[in-house]
Amino acid sequence: MTAKQMLPIIPDNIVVNKIYELRGLKVMLDSDLAELYGVETKRLNEQVGRNPDRFPEDFMFQLTDQEWLNLKSQIATSSWGGRRKLPFVFTEHGILMLSSVLNSKQAIQVNIQIVRIFSRIRQFIIDSGELKLEIEEIKQKVSNQDKNIELVFTYLDKLIDKKTEPRKRIGYMPDDL
Repeated sequence: MTAKQMLPIIPDNIVVNKIYELRGLKVMLDSDLAELYGVETKRLNEQVGRNPDRFPEDFMFQLTDQEWLNLKSQIATSSWGGRRKLPFVFTEHGILMLSSVLNSKQAIQVNIQIVRIFSRIRQFIIDSGELKLEIEEIKQKVSNQDKNIELVFTYLDKLIDKKTEPRKRIGYMPDDL
């Protein structure tokens, strides 16, 4: 395979569907990453275990029983068979670090794709945050306009309700004429 030839790229939606939010972080399961990289989960975890200095707690952590149960219910994983140990999850930085311990061409290419997807997700979150601020500003303006319109209607109601007395004539002639 030449340098310009690339392995088939996994569709972005498949990768995005394997990103979960746990402990306020966007993470991916070790088994999902192993599948994308084309290796066994235990081999991926072996490589991580051989390089513990590269994976601090903010790059990778093991799920608690409750987190795993919640995640299994979200992804409809069967409770029959399966894992003997609680899974590890990797943050974006942990996934970046995986590229230094997994050297296959597929792993490197998939890693680049995952990092790009994380970057797009981050940009989307930033953009949507700005959009939320703009929406709040519009709501404030509309709220202020509503108050102003109410005030105008209140004044109009007072003017309509005000009884008009006959006006006195102005000039030199007496009123009774």
